Amino acid sequence: MALTLTQRQFPPRFPLTAEWSIQEVARLTGATSRTLRHYGDVGLLVPSRTGSNGQRWYDQRGLVRLQRILLLREHGVGLPAIKEALDESADMVAALREHLEMLAQEQDRIGRQVRSIRTTIRKLGGGEALMAEEVLDGFDHTQYRGEVTQQWGPEVYEKGDRWWRSLDDGQKAPFRQQMRDIARDFARAHDDQEAVDGAVAQEIARRQVEWLGITAAPSRDYVIGIGEMYVADPCFAKSYAPPGVDATPYAEYVRDALRVYTERNL
Repeated sequence: MALTLTQRQFPPRFPLTAEWSIQEVARLTGATSRTLRHYGDVGLLVPSRTGSNGQRWYDQRGLVRLQRILLLREHGVGLPAIKEALDESADMVAALREHLEMLAQEQDRIGRQVRSIRTTIRKLGGGEALMAEEVLDGFDHTQYRGEVTQQWGPEVYEKGDRWWRSLDDGQKAPFRQQMRDIARDFARAHDDQEAVDGAVAQEIARRQVEWLGITAAPSRDYVIGIGEMYVADPCFAKSYAPPGVDATPYAEYVRDALRVYTERNL
């Protein structure tokens, strides 16, 4: 006799005696009864039984399935895709392990956000310059994937993303410090009125391009685009300016120095 989908998903000794009413499940999850009924109507979360009065009940199978539904909903997955994923998964434990790994990654990201915000508070309170790499560490940058891919190609985004995620905090620290040093030297060159095409500014630009190329050789268009982004994005512009001053002239100085460097070397 062929096993049904439900039988394949659970070990034979999986306890199935307890049941919870739709009201209890709604209270425990924060989902509304209407939402749970909708899940049932579209075949996503079928109750274990329905009482003579129309009351819906859910057993432990249903609770575990609902747990997975809620996890995927939190990550923005639509209901049709969730149903397809759950129906195709024959190993519930393996699927939950995948969810656990997803949550562990999210926990790490939130931890980095907490450290990032604490650093921002400390630096703002002490009048220190903010670095974009510190301010934005832990915040999801994948929302810019389409823009980066369109402008510089998917390999640029994917390689850089893999490289950054592969580093621990100790490995990221020298990379951040190198950027701080470059930003500081650019600011000094600007204040000293060093010409953007002069030896001082061009040496800093060389270091900047080398820093940008840590994961791949940067193209001319890539470096020019980065320079324009420094001017267009106030958050990045502030990285190159002393605290409390207009950051735009500093960002423009960096942009112009990078443009000269690319024309001469890339």
